[in-house]
Order: sequence, then structure tokens, then C-alpha cells
Amino acid sequence: MTAIELPDGEYTAVVDGIEDGLARVFFEQDDEEKGNAVLEADALPDSGQHADTILSVTIEDGTIETATYQPAETADRETKAQDRFDSLSERPPSKDDETEN
Repeated sequence: MTAIELPDGEYTAVVDGIEDGLARVFFEQDDEEKGNAVLEADALPDSGQHADTILSVTIEDGTIETATYQPAETADRETKAQDRFDSLSERPPSKDDETEN
């Protein structure tokens, strides 16, 4: 398990994944990644113990003091990720497609 090496403050935490009771979490402020840590999954709220969860957290002295699940932000981020995937998976028009018009 990794200590959270970030200054005290408010962060957005993104749960990347959970395996064997450990959660890999990325921390952001102002949409910029600030760091990451591997934590005991039970340090997170029950509703936040799955991949791609968004939490609002307060860090003090290298530990999470408060963590609140953000369902709307979680759903919004999932939608944006799916939209990006869908746009990347579309086949660009080939030269043959362009000449048929």
C-alpha cells in the first residue's frame, strides 16, 4: 500500500481499479492529475469501491480524511469515455467512399 504523497487539500479521486482488496486511485485538482496511490479498498465509501468511480476527497497528513461518492460526475465521465471510444471506433471514409458521391 502506498502513502498519499500530496499536499493537504481537496481533490477529485478517480478509482482506476480494485484487485485483491487494493484500489489504485488517481488524484486530480482543476482537471489536472496530481498523483496516485494504491489504497486499501475499504478506505473508500462502499459506493465508491468499483472502477471508474469519482469521489471528492479531503487529504490530511497523507491519508484520506473524507471521501464522498459523486454519482453524477461518475456517470458524466463514463458517458464522455464511451463517446470518445465510439468516435475512435468509427471507420474513417476510404478513398472509394469519397469517389462514390
